[in-house]
Amino acid sequence: MLETDQKLAGIDSYNPDLKPNADGSYTVWFGPRSPEGHESNWVQTMPGKGWNTLLRLHGPLEPWFDGSWKPGDFELVE
Repeated sequence: MLETDQKLAGIDSYNPDLKPNADGSYTVWFGPRSPEGHESNWVQTMPGKGWNTLLRLHGPLEPWFDGSWKPGDFELVE
């Protein structure tokens, strides 16, 4: 785990402050600084250090198994 100023190394669905998008999906932001207004959906990274992601699904539904659903790719936001 990266040593950062955040108390936790990631985001999970148990976080009561996690904010969904209007369509019910979630956007998670990764970067050294939080985008304004998205602090509860942000994971701090350290410049010059690598990081990994992990997606854990508890009780996934059929679309996961038949391949009709997959998580979206990371998108660079500037």
